[in-house]
Amino acid sequence: MTQASRTVIVGSRVGLHARPASLFVQAVGASGHTVTITKPSGESADGASILSVLALAVGHGQELVLSVEGDDTQRVADELATMLSSDLDAE
Repeated sequence: MTQASRTVIVGSRVGLHARPASLFVQAVGASGHTVTITKPSGESADGASILSVLALAVGHGQELVLSVEGDDTQRVADELATMLSSDLDAE
């Protein structure tokens, strides 16, 4: 099992709340990978848990480290990082 990580800036104008968090958690679940998002303060959340992601209280423009474990981690990390850096409320 391999691991990949990406540092991303959250692009959604409301941060990872409600719709953006839900879309991200759905994508993590569909990937079949173990995903963790971590704030610079060290607080982290299981990317597959909507409650965990919401409890992290990530705002717009905040930096996160996205860590992915599993097979084909580079591709999955790139896709999820692109998703986090996009404004998911605009879609």
